[in-house]
Amino acid sequence: MNAVQLAQLSCGGFFLTGLVTGVWKYRAMITDANGQAPTYVDICHRAALTYAFACLVLAEFARLSAWPPTVNIIAVAVTVLFFAGAVASYAVHGVLRDTDNQLRRPHQLGGRHLHGGLVSASVYTLAVGEIGGFLVLLTGFLHGMLR
Repeated sequence: MNAVQLAQLSCGGFFLTGLVTGVWKYRAMITDANGQAPTYVDICHRAALTYAFACLVLAEFARLSAWPPTVNIIAVAVTVLFFAGAVASYAVHGVLRDTDNQLRRPHQLGGRHLHGGLVSASVYTLAVGEIGGFLVLLTGFLHGMLR
């Protein structure tokens, strides 16, 4: 499998996740007295759909990148893993219905509190992973375009 195929496969996985979580969201809305889905069910649904299309962007930049295939596949894989981690965390909060803001202190996970440093570290790591993975592909595209 190459970087483009990994990004396309990930697109399909996120799109399917978005569709399935859409059923979850609308089921929750139908059964709620106020017609509202839990916050993180809604966020999970929207994020999965957004990441599906983001993966198409990754596929195109991987296709156009001048970097070696191994560099491109690592860049796509890192970015997609962080996308998946975000969607998974939203799904967990959606199932647990434990918060409407996972960054509010004290940080909740079910009935437990998470250490603020752990939450901050994961947010910064996510940012570095997603932005860094894409920057590798973007610079690969620019390198190929400017040669």
